[in-house]
Amino acid sequence: MQKITPFLWFDKNAEEAMDFYTSVFKNSKIITINRYPDGPLEGPMKGMEGKVLTGVFELEGQRLMALDGGPVFKFNESISFYVNVETQEEIDYYWEKLSAVPESEQCGWLKDKFGVSWQIIPTAMSRLMEEDKTGKVMQAMLQMKKINIAELEKAGEEG
Repeated sequence: MQKITPFLWFDKNAEEAMDFYTSVFKNSKIITINRYPDGPLEGPMKGMEGKVLTGVFELEGQRLMALDGGPVFKFNESISFYVNVETQEEIDYYWEKLSAVPESEQCGWLKDKFGVSWQIIPTAMSRLMEEDKTGKVMQAMLQMKKINIAELEKAGEEG
């Protein structure tokens, strides 16, 4: 078992989110789902019958947990999932599958339909940023929503 596991709080759609994420990431699976009991629940858990009390799923070897906890907390950009990709095709794939809030897109960051933030970043980015003596790669990246590797490389050559 991994020592630290990200835990995601959803309103009432944790199972939908787990199904979605495991369909997007190829080496992924739902491991377990424990549900709230069927009997009538009272207090803050009223209406949660049959929803996800805890769900464990794995995305590309990374275990995560989820629960349906009601509308008390919302996701924000202070936490995001960083996805390393090798090619522009991978960037395009994840962008198409995950991006659902166009106004939140910037510098490789996007927000999905559940409000979770993701960074879709090519492995070439660290090399390009290290070599960026003039700041042209950084300036090019700051103008992008979805990262374009060819444009970053071109900016690096101009520097």
